[in-house]
Amino acid sequence: MIRVLLADDELAIRAGFRAILESDPEIEVVPAVAATGRQAVTLTLSERPDVVLMDIRMPELDGLAAVEQIRSARPRQAVLIVTTFGDDDYIARAVRLGVNGFLVKSGDPYDLIRGVKAAAAGGATLSPAVAAHLIEVLRTTSTTPMQDASRAVANLTPRERDVLTLLARGRSNAEIAAELFLVEGTVKGYLRDIFTRLGVRNRVQAAILAHHAGLA
Repeated sequence: MIRVLLADDELAIRAGFRAILESDPEIEVVPAVAATGRQAVTLTLSERPDVVLMDIRMPELDGLAAVEQIRSARPRQAVLIVTTFGDDDYIARAVRLGVNGFLVKSGDPYDLIRGVKAAAAGGATLSPAVAAHLIEVLRTTSTTPMQDASRAVANLTPRERDVLTLLARGRSNAEIAAELFLVEGTVKGYLRDIFTRLGVRNRVQAAILAHHAGLA
């Protein structure tokens, strides 16, 4: 069972997310909900959910400041950012924090369930629409070398490109290993090399570059 903490200041949004997520028998939404960034930090530490679904715009403490505090206390905590296409100023900062992915509030309900499952398994979640938007936002920042994406990906070995493609599709290390008939430790080694060669720091940055280079 995947336990999810909802962090959003809008009651209607929380109720909608709860209804969607609890329609899947493998997901449980914890009873406590966070309506402020500070509550999100407190409840994450007390409830220890598998995934935190975090809105960016939160009272008291914005969602990304809450993620920083959560990651400081629980470095491996899976966090999905819930955003709108009006949150561009926050996107580069969220990518630097190494969140597990981005979901759009008005997106497909299946994307929400798939994203939570991918994050719980250690994967990265980027729908095509979100990926395209992130690429445009990050093109003018130095967070990731977007202009060099195609050239950097072209320098990967065929096996490294296979691994990167599956990562960009939201697969966890275990799922990548199963699809490519590898052991999980080998996949981790490939990812370390891929991150180094692409000049990225985390799975979401790598997934964005993969989308930009046309792999996903």
